[in-house]
Amino acid sequence: MSAWPSVLLWVTLLAPLPLGLLALRHPPRQMRRVVPVGALLPLTTLLLLPGLGEEAQQGSLSLGGLALQWRLDPLAALLLLLTQLVLLASATYAVGHRRAALPGVDAHARFWPLLGGLAVALGLIWVAADLLLLYVGLELMGLTAVGMMLLPGKAEAIRAGLRYLLFALVGSLAWLLGVALLLGAWGTLALAELAAVAEPDAVTRIAMALLAAGLLLKAAIFPLHGWLAPVHASAWTPVSAVHGALVVKGSFFILILLWRLLLPEAVTAAWALGLLGAVAVLWGGLKAWRADTLKQVVAWSTVGQLGYLMLAFPLLAGVAASAAALAWQATWLQLAGHALAKAAMFMAAGNLMLSTGASRLEELAGTSRRLPLALMTFGVAAVTLMGLPPSAGFTAKWLLLQASLEAGQWLWAVVLVLGTLLTAAYVFRVLRCSFVEEAPRHEFQVLPRGTDLVPLLLALAAVGLGLVAQWPLALLREGGVP
Repeated sequence: MSAWPSVLLWVTLLAPLPLGLLALRHPPRQMRRVVPVGALLPLTTLLLLPGLGEEAQQGSLSLGGLALQWRLDPLAALLLLLTQLVLLASATYAVGHRRAALPGVDAHARFWPLLGGLAVALGLIWVAADLLLLYVGLELMGLTAVGMMLLPGKAEAIRAGLRYLLFALVGSLAWLLGVALLLGAWGTLALAELAAVAEPDAVTRIAMALLAAGLLLKAAIFPLHGWLAPVHASAWTPVSAVHGALVVKGSFFILILLWRLLLPEAVTAAWALGLLGAVAVLWGGLKAWRADTLKQVVAWSTVGQLGYLMLAFPLLAGVAASAAALAWQATWLQLAGHALAKAAMFMAAGNLMLSTGASRLEELAGTSRRLPLALMTFGVAAVTLMGLPPSAGFTAKWLLLQASLEAGQWLWAVVLVLGTLLTAAYVFRVLRCSFVEEAPRHEFQVLPRGTDLVPLLLALAAVGLGLVAQWPLALLREGGVP
């Protein structure tokens, strides 16, 4: 890779941290000057995309005597672009959210450097090409996410945040044990070298089991999801948006990356992961349908929607190349659509709760008339989660359905149908409560300008991604299935 694209990549990866620190040192009214600068980062990523083809760009980052391997392929670039767009939207939304919900709260200033640290962590995960750099990104992501969860400072937020930290530390311990086994057995941490020398023996399988357990815990995959709903119940809305949209996806990305490198033909284990995903789709949907508060609905929805991603494992192991290619494209399109829609849904839910001062579903009565834009945003985001045309969710589920039928794995087609029905059930339950007119009058708080617009743009982007899905899918086809 020539010098200037490499420099441009690392500037793009590391720039969010100084931007976050700059926002910390300025009074709140100056934060709006930092956000437009952050808008340049997606543009720089777009400049890198045309230079990527079938051969990934790669290199090493030397830190003293330590060399960290990195690589940039179309998938990593698309995920980096998605991360920058969602975090930029969350940062923009946070400016207005602070004015309305947190006036005079000094702790909000610490949100900005933590958001910058999270952006750096996710960027490192997307481009890492060795286990050490993956570990650095994974731990930085976990620490910044925990820090943002603790920002409210209330007792319930501290309890939920510390519980999240405990789960994250257990996951990190399992990860380190797995890495130690791989290093001891094969003598390298570089992913390319591991793929070349590692054999699917007992040591590799045990190491992968430890790695998978730690990552499943961090990603809140059923049945290791117990920390997720309490964390979102007490978190600020911009924090919930970035966490539900991106943080849990980082661990999934690492899991499927390592699985494809080390145990690509472990069919039985892949089916076990697929069954966990199927149960997650159904359990998360049922819990969201029965939830009493709006944030619980959205949080449990995340558990269910993550289950769709787990269906990739059985559809990539031991199947025809054409079915695997469809599943590979569907997985990342589903991830992108869900990230955009889930961030929009959390923000829309936050706007509804902020304006009404209520969180329970029955207390949202009358919002269809008084808060039509926030409710419409919630509904547009739900279009992607339900998988209705022409959204990215529809295209992704259609590709998953094709892959399932081509691979002869009919079970996943049934899961897709049932999951869609459950998603519709909890979405329409929220809408039904909002359209009740004979409810007590609320004193609705006026929302700051822009807090309705940002989530609406994200929701529309999730729908629009389905219309232009050929562009990212073509890039994924160029990169191929690893």
